[in-house]
Amino acid sequence: MKVLVVGAGAREHALCWKFSRSNRLSGLYAAPGNAGTNAIATNLPDLIPTEVETLTRFCVDARISLVFVGPEAPLAAGLVDQLEQNGISAIGPNAAASRLESSKSFAKEFMSHYGVPTAAYQSFSDADAFERHVRDSGFRLVVKKSGLAGGKGVLESEDTEELVAFGRAVIAEGDTVVAEEFLSGFEVSIFALTDGEHHILLPPCADYKKAGPGNTGPNTGGMGAICPVPWLSAEDSQRITDEVVSRTFAGIRDAGLKYRGVLYFGLMVTEEGPRLLEYNIRLGDPEAQVLLPLLGSDFTNWCDAVVNGSLDSFHPSYREASAVGVVVAAAGYPGPYEKGLAVSALPEAPDDNSLVFHAATTLDRDTVRTSAGRCFTAVGLGRDLLAARSRAYATARDIVFPGAWLRPDIGGRIFGG
Repeated sequence: MKVLVVGAGAREHALCWKFSRSNRLSGLYAAPGNAGTNAIATNLPDLIPTEVETLTRFCVDARISLVFVGPEAPLAAGLVDQLEQNGISAIGPNAAASRLESSKSFAKEFMSHYGVPTAAYQSFSDADAFERHVRDSGFRLVVKKSGLAGGKGVLESEDTEELVAFGRAVIAEGDTVVAEEFLSGFEVSIFALTDGEHHILLPPCADYKKAGPGNTGPNTGGMGAICPVPWLSAEDSQRITDEVVSRTFAGIRDAGLKYRGVLYFGLMVTEEGPRLLEYNIRLGDPEAQVLLPLLGSDFTNWCDAVVNGSLDSFHPSYREASAVGVVVAAAGYPGPYEKGLAVSALPEAPDDNSLVFHAATTLDRDTVRTSAGRCFTAVGLGRDLLAARSRAYATARDIVFPGAWLRPDIGGRIFGG
């Protein structure tokens, strides 16, 4: 079979790596791909993920069997709708179901309607009404852009003026803003695979979103991740399954949403129990980089079960190990940073326990160059979290380019909001 992975980040490199280990593939493509995917797949640098018709035409002409869509934007743009109309199987929801991520207002209304526990909230499209709410609120708020924002549409702040300015800017762009109650606890990422009728929960992950050690500093796209999460109790796991996951899938069926692919539950585990922060309609980044290496068997078999509606009879297997992923970023990130930096060293011989996934790189003849803020994810696997963490940092230290930096405490427990 021929497989196309849509996207250009470390998540997509990890997907290509996982697919490349299959003995069922006759072709593997990445659109547009990066310097890492170039070594294991055919990059299609001229194909833009959100140009739905062009991508679909390529898939038809190249006789692609399966498309795995990495990022959210092409899903929201209706890529899966177009592919399926042309008889091409895809992992990802259609445009209507993609609103669970592409519209935070829609998602919050969905949670409220189907009894999924979440933070108290209000949505605003009127800037003056939003400002009055922020100034009159008696509790700390988090302000979110309703539409897609590439992971940068959330502001946590105790500064009222900063919250007001952020929300007004979002509304001025023509979007809606969601103001919700600030929650305290620890975050956990839960991913489910669904074929539209049945679902499988994958091992839990934790994503380290803040730039600084101890969960300090500005939000980023994610500075690292672990899988599984040893401090997530069996009781909390069961409550997540019963109160969040089951109610969500029951709601999806009741609402008539056609959802086939990956559904992410971003949760805050509070003293009162789990609270859903958001849905994502795809694998997370950097969570995918630590989750995929722990999935056993041929990955195409997992995908077949999704697109063929046979997850109820599929028997998943997992590697008995822990995984830690450490993001190596460009100087200045998540603020302004320089692109095009030459990478002078990469680990010479990564193996199944030490992996490097390119997040934002290009190939300039024989030189790998950076092309965004988060440049690589170094992944270590081991018998426990400590062994995996040690291997991940050893691998990360062998990635060298000017100004490269990383968060030093990935793998430590995340406390706080």
